[in-house]
Amino acid sequence: MRTLGNLGYWLALPAAGLLLSSHQAEAIPAFAAQTGQPCTACHIGAFGPQLTPLGRAFKIGGYTQKGGDGVLASIPLSLMIQGSFNHTGADQNPPPQHYGPNNNFSLDQVSGFIGGAIGDHTGGLIQFTWSDVGNNANLDNTDLRPYTTTFDLGGKELRVGTTINNNPTVQDPYNTTYAWGFPYIASQLAPSPAANPMLAGGLSGSAFGYTAYAWYDNKLYLEGGLYSSLGSWAMGRVGNNYGIGATTNPAPYLRAAYEWQWGTSAAHVGALYMHADVSPATDLFATSSAFGTDHYSDYSVDAGYQFLGDGTHIATVQTIFTHEDQNLLGSANMNGIAGAQYSLNQIRADVSYWYKNTYGVTLGWQNTWGPANPVLFAAGGSANDKPNSNAFTVEADWVPFGKEDSQWAPLANLKLGVQYTAYTQFNGGSSNYDGLGTKASDNNTLLLFAWFIF
Repeated sequence: MRTLGNLGYWLALPAAGLLLSSHQAEAIPAFAAQTGQPCTACHIGAFGPQLTPLGRAFKIGGYTQKGGDGVLASIPLSLMIQGSFNHTGADQNPPPQHYGPNNNFSLDQVSGFIGGAIGDHTGGLIQFTWSDVGNNANLDNTDLRPYTTTFDLGGKELRVGTTINNNPTVQDPYNTTYAWGFPYIASQLAPSPAANPMLAGGLSGSAFGYTAYAWYDNKLYLEGGLYSSLGSWAMGRVGNNYGIGATTNPAPYLRAAYEWQWGTSAAHVGALYMHADVSPATDLFATSSAFGTDHYSDYSVDAGYQFLGDGTHIATVQTIFTHEDQNLLGSANMNGIAGAQYSLNQIRADVSYWYKNTYGVTLGWQNTWGPANPVLFAAGGSANDKPNSNAFTVEADWVPFGKEDSQWAPLANLKLGVQYTAYTQFNGGSSNYDGLGTKASDNNTLLLFAWFIF
């Protein structure tokens, strides 16, 4: 079935400047129409991005599964709109650009998607996004699967495939990793901590990766590949920026995970590794290695558990821990700072409960810590140069559509939610963390959101 044009068009996209911003991508109705399955078959809570075992199989299978019929099954297009109300514990000074110091309504993003299969061995997902918050448009999350197929190995199925993607972990099938991890939606107007590991978005505005993967017996998942940054000319024209910098040579990426499935439950454990040598960014669209390069090495372990039952009561637990080694020679020399060896640690965990894939509540925790780092955090609002931040998030959701018998299925999908994030530490402290008297709790954020996709 031809749904996205020819393969040559797909493979030309990366060369044209395939990058993303830090937006989340999600389940799209085009996938439900193509497969003939309700959203609940592939997604917990009838809404993306959290995947069920079938959803992971669909993604690893290159988005190629079919089964739908009618005109909708061959139209690979979807549209998403996100809007929200944002309130922080204290007024922001200065306020976000084009917004007031507090209590703001915002049109966070409007995204168009192309997603689905090209025949039996090729498929993918492309997202284009415009945001009123930054008043910019860009090529967003993209995960192309040029070729995937299966073999018999010892009486078990071995699936192998390739990916072309623009953000490390965007192609990952587990929601413990960063591109698809909780919170699945976050305020774009509230302050956020300065420190995050490279894997949590340091290259998500500039990465271009080729990886290959193998999935044996629906249990063992292995993936490896290389990422490189685009040139500054291309970066400036796709609405993205360099983040931590531009890679000076291909950055290796390795992923391993093992999954168990029994009854109506599933669990996995996994590990990730990525190393990148980068020229530090000098502004949004330029980098320089005149003073040397920065080196990041991330080591992550993750685990998750899902209880799906008969769809009445659903529960999940997810966690990931990352340790990062940093040699920031380039940035240290550029800023006249002695010392370049630092480290960073972060743990994220969340637990969720859903009733009939309609009403959900999720509790999340994120803790980041490490030694004082004047290279990265002296200018990031931390008076003691420390990255330490600790946050608790609670979210309640209502998803009225997305079930098999839902009206207008699979076109109408809506999630209404309320989310509250409380900080006990922010950028190195709990009180006066920036030397200006600001408390961590001043950044506590109430987010009311409407998330519509059709």
